[in-house]
Amino acid sequence: MEMKSRTSTENALINYKEGLGMFAEKMPEFVSQFNAFTEECFKEGALSQKQKQLIALGISIHAQDEYCIIYHTKGCLDQGCTEQEILEAIGVTAAFGGGASMSQGVTLVQECINEMSQLKQ
Repeated sequence: MEMKSRTSTENALINYKEGLGMFAEKMPEFVSQFNAFTEECFKEGALSQKQKQLIALGISIHAQDEYCIIYHTKGCLDQGCTEQEILEAIGVTAAFGGGASMSQGVTLVQECINEMSQLKQ
């Protein structure tokens, strides 16, 4: 049987989930409250979940938070964002964050889009 190796995107998502799981064992009430808060923030409202994921991606890029960049790139794709919508969000973020934001957008975000596209095939 041939084992398929994981992509860097998959590895980062797994690392985050495992880390959160270990933290939840030690801080269950905190993680429960945090998860409830973030679920409330990302639920459909006046802004769609798609729009909220694009906002979160822009903030993640500006903050240079690689795990959140990967997580919210996936969130954008899961909510049906097109590559063009994601690229425009990168552009808006670069208007505020300059070269540091641009570098994450043209490397990590595009790598995630490419790797997640291959997973769906």
